[in-house]
Amino acid sequence: MSNFGDLESLASSITAVTSPFRNYLTDLHEKYRSFAEGTVANYIPELALANPNWFGICVVTKEGQIFEVGDCEQLFTIQSISKAFVFGLALEDHGRDYVNSKVSVEPTGEAFNAIVLDETTNRPYNPMVNAGAIATADLIKGQNSTERLKRVLAMFQRYTGREHDLNVPVFLSEKATGHRNRAMAYLMLNFGMVSEKIDETLDLYFQQCSILVNAKDLAMLAATLANNGVNPVTQERAIDERYVQDVISVMLTCGMYDASGEWCYRVGMPAKSGVGGGITAVVPNQLGIGTFSPLLDGKGNSIRGIKVCEELSRDFGLHLFNAAKPEKDLAEWIAGGDGLNDW
Repeated sequence: MSNFGDLESLASSITAVTSPFRNYLTDLHEKYRSFAEGTVANYIPELALANPNWFGICVVTKEGQIFEVGDCEQLFTIQSISKAFVFGLALEDHGRDYVNSKVSVEPTGEAFNAIVLDETTNRPYNPMVNAGAIATADLIKGQNSTERLKRVLAMFQRYTGREHDLNVPVFLSEKATGHRNRAMAYLMLNFGMVSEKIDETLDLYFQQCSILVNAKDLAMLAATLANNGVNPVTQERAIDERYVQDVISVMLTCGMYDASGEWCYRVGMPAKSGVGGGITAVVPNQLGIGTFSPLLDGKGNSIRGIKVCEELSRDFGLHLFNAAKPEKDLAEWIAGGDGLNDW
C-alpha cells in the first residue's frame, strides 16, 4: 500500500512551478491571519491550551495536488469531524436501512449536545449531533473495544494516507466530564437505539473525537470523498462508493452544528466542523478543503475557516447549486503549478 512517506520521498526531488492558486491561498491566509474574533473552546482544559494564532489552509484536488498555507502540520483533535466518517464506517458495517433505523438524517435547530430524540421514532436526529454520533459509534463492529478502535483508526488511515494517534489527555478529560453524553446514551438504551455496551461505546466515541489530525489531513479526508471514496494520493479506497452520497448529504444539511442552514445557503459545500478548530469541506468531483483555526463562533465553528470557505466558494463558484459564471476559473488557476512542493 502506498503512504505519504513514500510519496513525500518521491516528490522531494520535484520542483513545482509557482501556482496562481497557491498565491491566492497565501493572500487569503494573510487577509485573515490577524483576525482575532472568537474564543478557543475551553470546556475541556486541554482544548483551552490551543494557540489562537494557529491558522492553516490546505486544498487537495482529486488528482492529488496539494496546496497548503500556514499551520497545516499543527496537530489538534478532530472532535466532531470524526462523526461524518464513523457514520460512513457504520454504513459499511450494516447497510443503509439498518443504520437509518437507529439514526435519522434530519437537520435539527437544537444544540449539538441537546438531550433530545425524535418524538415519533425515538431516534437521534442525525449522526452529526452527539446523540446520533454515539448511536453511530455503537454500530461499529469488533470483538472488543480494542478491535473497534483499531478499525476506526485504520479507516482514518485509508482516508489520509498516514497513521493517527490519540491525544490521551483529551480522551481522559472527555471521559471524566462526559456525563451529558452518558445521559444521552442511557436515554437511547431505554428506547433500544443502542446496545447495552454503553461504557465501551462511549469510550469509542470519546476516543474517536480525540484523534490527532492536521489541516492537511482534513483536506485529504474531503478530497477522498470528492474522489468517490478513493484517496487521491495513495489510490486506496477508504469507503464503499455506495455510501459516499450518504456521508456528504448529511454533511451538507447537518455538518456545521446549528448553523448548517446558513452554511448551506452561503457556502454550499458538504462540510463538517469540530470544536478543535477544524473544518473539512467537500467539493464533489473536484477537491477537498481543510482549514484549522481554534477561534470559534457561538455555534462552535471556526470563524477564520468559515471566512476562507466563503471566499473560495464565491470566487471559484464552488457552491453546489451555483449557476453563474465564477469570478475565477479554478482549473486555470490550479494549472499554473502542480502543488507537489507542498507535500
